[in-house]
Amino acid sequence: MKKVRGFEVAKGFEDKEINLPKRSTKFSAGYDIEAAEDIVIKPYSIEKKPTIVSTGIKAYMPDDEFLMLCNRSSNPKKRGLVLANGVGIVDKDFYGNPDNDGAFGFSFINIKDEDCIIKKGERIGQAIFQKFLIADDDNAEGERLSGFGSTGVK
Repeated sequence: MKKVRGFEVAKGFEDKEINLPKRSTKFSAGYDIEAAEDIVIKPYSIEKKPTIVSTGIKAYMPDDEFLMLCNRSSNPKKRGLVLANGVGIVDKDFYGNPDNDGAFGFSFINIKDEDCIIKKGERIGQAIFQKFLIADDDNAEGERLSGFGSTGVK
């Protein structure tokens, strides 16, 4: 079978019993993503950076697609978790990058007054494969040289 799009366990997580994402129903747009390890997300404060929750997975896809990372609808009310970046975008060229092999995570802020405890294997978000379009005058030729937050860094 030819690989078109999907998920794989990223390097460094091979022995961590990572579950690959699945859709819950046949009409679900998103693949449920689980936490790769136990983690505590402290309540938000102005000095505190968002907490990255590791998934231990990477995604491969065609050249004209990206992976959109979305919060679970229940996270803000039940857990107090919101995505720090609103929505995450995983580009095709993030896959296999030399920094982290393309392992992506979710960047959360805890808006409640108490710690949020996430256990390994708990569903933390969803991922949706999407097509994208480019403008007529697009001539992007740059190449990704590393991992998270590296686009546009020289």
